[in-house]
Amino acid sequence: MKDASVPMVGFCAWSGTGKTTLLAKLLPMLKTKGLRVGVVKHAHHSFDIDHPGKDSYVLREAGASQMLIASRKRMAHITEFEHGNEEPSLADALAGLDMETLDLVLVEGFKHEHFRKIELHRPALNKPLLFPDDPDVIAVASDAPIAESSNGLPKLDLNNPDRIVQFILDAVIGAAPAYSIGGAGQS
Repeated sequence: MKDASVPMVGFCAWSGTGKTTLLAKLLPMLKTKGLRVGVVKHAHHSFDIDHPGKDSYVLREAGASQMLIASRKRMAHITEFEHGNEEPSLADALAGLDMETLDLVLVEGFKHEHFRKIELHRPALNKPLLFPDDPDVIAVASDAPIAESSNGLPKLDLNNPDRIVQFILDAVIGAAPAYSIGGAGQS
């Protein structure tokens, strides 16, 4: 697989743990550090980024296989897939980003793919930890002490986004060069 051209880290957790909430806190903090951050989010369901009544929605529903909406403020590209397609891979999603304009990519989801991830864990949800079965987890962020041994993984406070940003700066951006998704050459 082609090497990622910018540092990348994912956030994996059970549904309801607060991945999106945490990312919404981290993004402005990373931006104040001068970083241009891209985000890739996996959705397990159909979704729309435009809404009924909007021209782009009308044209897409009328049969456009691809719809590009452009203005001076933003551009969005929507590709319709035929029914029965497999879930897109992380590599498929990354191909949609302009890596030359990014310093960091944060990934929400794609937890079964092989790339560096920070596990988010809330013991009160009574869900098992993911890191024992995922060698790609590089740290665990929790809102309470973790009963299990974390096998030497760094432990982060889920309620301390400053510390998580610092971990990303040190362990992801400051780490070895970009690596291939899938584990080859991974540090």
